[in-house]
Amino acid sequence: MSMRIVPAASHSSTYSHGAPTTSAPSAPGVYDTLRQGLGPASTQIPATTQHGEAIEPPSSRHPLEARLKSWEATQESARMEMLRKTFGMAEPIRRGMELKTVREGSWRPAALGLHGSASASVHEDILRGRDAFLDWEDVFTGQEQRAAVGVHDEMERKLKM
Repeated sequence: MSMRIVPAASHSSTYSHGAPTTSAPSAPGVYDTLRQGLGPASTQIPATTQHGEAIEPPSSRHPLEARLKSWEATQESARMEMLRKTFGMAEPIRRGMELKTVREGSWRPAALGLHGSASASVHEDILRGRDAFLDWEDVFTGQEQRAAVGVHDEMERKLKM
């Protein structure tokens, strides 16, 4: 474990805007999003944090974006290292066990967050100290067009009524 404050540089020192096979036929050199998807990063292998969470690859090749994606994992690692040095091994282990328990909870109400996302749980946000922050992913979850699930519908589905 290290006391790194800023994530390590994981980008290459050179930049190319894309291979000729991914460019649009009418505009060579311009990446064709309709045919190839959302950027060349979709072919990369996703990285994981020390807790096993998947870090989604950045959608562009800018060097700063890769660092911003791993910023939270680096900060969490530094926090756990400081706790280990201050209180001993028990504190980071206890916090890790609490986070694992919250993530593997059997049932979470849809009103508290969606089941599939990484920051889906209010409980997890509280344990990680992120309950006072409002991020882009908290507002725009990708589920804006879905109909809201009522409490009664959710309880009926949970109790198999």
